[in-house]
Amino acid sequence: MAELTNLESKLGEVIGLAQAAQVAGRKVAGLTEDEQLVQTLERMATEAAEAEERSIEVASTFDGKKTAILDEAREVKQKAAEMMSTYLDEESDALDGFEFLNMAEAAEVAHWTVLGTMSEQARHGGLQELAQRFLPVQEKHLQQVLHGAQQLAAEEDPDEEA
Repeated sequence: MAELTNLESKLGEVIGLAQAAQVAGRKVAGLTEDEQLVQTLERMATEAAEAEERSIEVASTFDGKKTAILDEAREVKQKAAEMMSTYLDEESDALDGFEFLNMAEAAEVAHWTVLGTMSEQARHGGLQELAQRFLPVQEKHLQQVLHGAQQLAAEEDPDEEA
């Protein structure tokens, strides 16, 4: 397997997180009864799929590294799936799901920010354009899941036993 640079490894990480975001969005949508929140999660999953697709296209421009980058993505997706299965169990509800998504989306914002910063130094045009396109999307996702968690929390009875 080809050795990855820090930049190529980070690209694999954002691909893996985009893949994991699609799975997490479907899982949390299944816990959520509010149709507007479900629609938001579906839109976020569609945007994550677009980020994955575009990122894989950029990975193809790294000569002989696409397979290694996608291997990195697969490892990151697996780690994210393990975290999700630990955090969201059979007793989890929509609020638990949105709290998990807040952590996941914050991680995506951080990874896209780091990728963008690294790509500026590396001057790989495809990555700069990719980060400029998808960092704002991730920031929007973070705001949406935070709003969703707040909405669900407001519907909770704070004095009810957990």
